[in-house]
Amino acid sequence: MIRKNWKTLVITSVVILLPILLGLFLWNQLPEQLPIHWNAKGEVDGWTGKAFGVFGMPLIMLALHWLCAFATGADPKKAAHSEKVMSLVLWLIPTLTLLLVSLTYATALGAAVRVEIFINIFLGLLFTIIGNYLPKCKQNYTIGIKLPWTLNSEENWNKTHRMAGKLWMACGVVMILTSFLGLFWLFAIVALVMVLVPLIYSYGLHRKGI
Repeated sequence: MIRKNWKTLVITSVVILLPILLGLFLWNQLPEQLPIHWNAKGEVDGWTGKAFGVFGMPLIMLALHWLCAFATGADPKKAAHSEKVMSLVLWLIPTLTLLLVSLTYATALGAAVRVEIFINIFLGLLFTIIGNYLPKCKQNYTIGIKLPWTLNSEENWNKTHRMAGKLWMACGVVMILTSFLGLFWLFAIVALVMVLVPLIYSYGLHRKGI
């Protein structure tokens, strides 16, 4: 699977490292401490040195990117992964890296950025896209709702992923629509529903012998 997507892996790796060039360009304008974490209200509550922010963060994301790619490629059932699902895996971290670094630099340079809105919209879009792909996922050990009963029963897997796909798409849309309301508790409830409902549904199927 990795061999087939080698060019994409190289391109996405370059994308992850591009923010280093932007950091070097902005080096003299950036403060010595860069924001790297925000709370639910969008307030900065974590800082790091400029050198680590410019070089360290992209390199860590690159390592995570390669780990996810090779873990997916090493799946014993990797043949079950479609090209679209693999593309989603390979482009997720590069996209996230560009977003996070852009928010970091913008905040560091004094821009009035509503970080929590951007993050919530990104997550909503991500869950909507994943929800669209879930029903198309065949049984595997790296992507999908991996529970003992879904892995032991193809019918359970398929029914759970069809239901979860619709649920995740709906919840993703709700996350996007409520991003501007600042209701973190609602966002947390929606995320909890996305986790618990498929789990309970698949277990109920399991209890019925499916």
